[in-house]
Amino acid sequence: MSYWTSLWYVWLILLTVFLLLLCGIAAICVRFCCRKKRFPVETFSGHPYDQTVITIDSDSTPHSTVT
Repeated sequence: MSYWTSLWYVWLILLTVFLLLLCGIAAICVRFCCRKKRFPVETFSGHPYDQTVITIDSDSTPHSTVT
């Protein structure tokens, strides 16, 4: 047996690195292709109705007396 074939863990590490690089390149290609085909999304300019907020102070009552 030669020296390189007896180092099986080196081949395993090289295969793992190669597969990670291949998956990364494939993910970048898929992301680029999907971004190119995606239609622009319309943003909403606001609500079609107005909202009014009324705050109530709990310390004062409508029937408070002035001293």
